[in-house]
Amino acid sequence: MHILIVDDERIIRVTTADELREAGYSVQEFASAKAVLQYLREQRGKADVLLTDLKMPDMDGLSLTKEVRSKYPHIYVLLMTAHASVNSAVEVMKLGAYDYIQKPFNMDELLLSLERIAELKRIKEENKQLRKEVGKSYNMSSFVGEDPETKKIFDMVQLIAAKDTTVLITGETGTGKELLTSVLHHNSNRGKEPFIKVSCAILSREIFESELFGHVKGAFTGADTPKAGRFEMASKGTLYLDDVDDIPVDLQVKLLRALEEGEIERVGGSETIKVDVRVIASTKKDLQQLVAEGRFREDLFYRLNVFPIRLPPLRERPHDIKLLAMYFATEFAGPNGIEINEEVLEIMKQYSFPGNVRELKNLMERMVILAGDGAIEKHMLPMEVRFPGKPHTCFYFENKPLELIVREVEENAIRDALLRSGGNKAKAAKILSVPASTLKSRIDKLNI
Repeated sequence: MHILIVDDERIIRVTTADELREAGYSVQEFASAKAVLQYLREQRGKADVLLTDLKMPDMDGLSLTKEVRSKYPHIYVLLMTAHASVNSAVEVMKLGAYDYIQKPFNMDELLLSLERIAELKRIKEENKQLRKEVGKSYNMSSFVGEDPETKKIFDMVQLIAAKDTTVLITGETGTGKELLTSVLHHNSNRGKEPFIKVSCAILSREIFESELFGHVKGAFTGADTPKAGRFEMASKGTLYLDDVDDIPVDLQVKLLRALEEGEIERVGGSETIKVDVRVIASTKKDLQQLVAEGRFREDLFYRLNVFPIRLPPLRERPHDIKLLAMYFATEFAGPNGIEINEEVLEIMKQYSFPGNVRELKNLMERMVILAGDGAIEKHMLPMEVRFPGKPHTCFYFENKPLELIVREVEENAIRDALLRSGGNKAKAAKILSVPASTLKSRIDKLNI
């Protein structure tokens, strides 16, 4: 860190600076507040910490702190003060100073304060970076695709993201419903407000109402304290109801009221609580069919279905498979990237991917591990991808010579054993029931 010391007493200023330099800090000294302000103007606030005396002739530490904190809020101010001026020191802290140290002070005390500031700066920088990453993760480009069906979704998301309209997302498991919900929230006017997710499928009937709407003390056995529900927690933000079809029918009327009137009541309570929440719901089932079967309220369906978005399965947008495969491979391989054999991509485009994007992502993670420092080759693809519809207990090697077939089987068996053993060759040898020396020579020969 770069530290500026301001004190009109030269001996204190110089000795403090020397000790801080010995501790590894970059330090500059100033005899007056005006001098340090001039430096900050010329250097455009280039400093991390300002260590200033309280009592100085031209401008005191109180005025200097106020000036620095207003113009250079990134600079942490540490105040040096005599015991008699502690009240003034407290006043300076109200103006934004980080801490104060009483003269004469122990250097260990000062170094401890500087270490705390360094840690605080590190945490703030990490949070800043995290916010950037979150922004990147949930901007429009995070939904990868170039297929015409995907482009339609892009258009719909850009149209509805900034609105408060209720959205119903439908699609098979693994198509990216939760990711799309995150994109909608983070690109809305509520993006900086709470984003609360509720998985309706995992909540039991007994706790569902309490989780969603909260409860008052004594509402039921075990309700020892009042509890806010997810609707209240999501106030001014977004509430995501995943698997909305799993909400018990008798509770659907309460959800309908919350959506239509923006009001809820906690379990066991009579007070009406106003909520300002945008609701996004998702389902992998046909809600209209459930309505026809009497398993979902028709009025709730129409209230949720204000702006429907259907996420097509991967088999309906084959143009996205290559793009997604390359995207995930890069993500798992890191900055050096990885090469994917074109034949691999062509085979994958013919596969139906019943697990959709989630299955493709898991597949690419596995193949990046198998490839190591090499390229992703066809023989690394699972049998169900290479030969869809055929029994996985059989091998299909097309018209290859026997020598190449044997090599391919052996190489895959060794790679699989190494993967299962976490790279431990001795354990891999046990899995394959061969001596460790034999396995080592085969690894070298096959260049694995």
